[in-house]
Amino acid sequence: MASVFEATAGLAIGYTTGSSVTQLTNKGTGVTINAAAGAITLDDAALAAGAEVSFAVTNDKVTASDVVVVNHASAGTAGSYLVQANTLAAGSFAITVSNVSGGSLGEAIVLNFVVIKGASS
Repeated sequence: MASVFEATAGLAIGYTTGSSVTQLTNKGTGVTINAAAGAITLDDAALAAGAEVSFAVTNDKVTASDVVVVNHASAGTAGSYLVQANTLAAGSFAITVSNVSGGSLGEAIVLNFVVIKGASS
């Protein structure tokens, strides 16, 4: 019998197709995306070298005991951004994006995220 961490031939491990949303106005503008997995396209406003910005994500699938994993998926300069989810609460979390490059970047990067359901005791 295969363990839960092994893929069975022809079957994938993961989530169904998620939702997507595009951020408006600037990189600090909050978004609403009610899905367990999805993509967020950020506004192309400039982010200075060494700067970071956080924005709120309203999501009715999230609880305070969950784990949200987020990564820079596509668009923009690879390796120039660090992203992390934080400030989890019932119905929301925040994402912080840091520009770790040597210059200002004005790119509409795409972030992928997934909500891993946590246990509350």
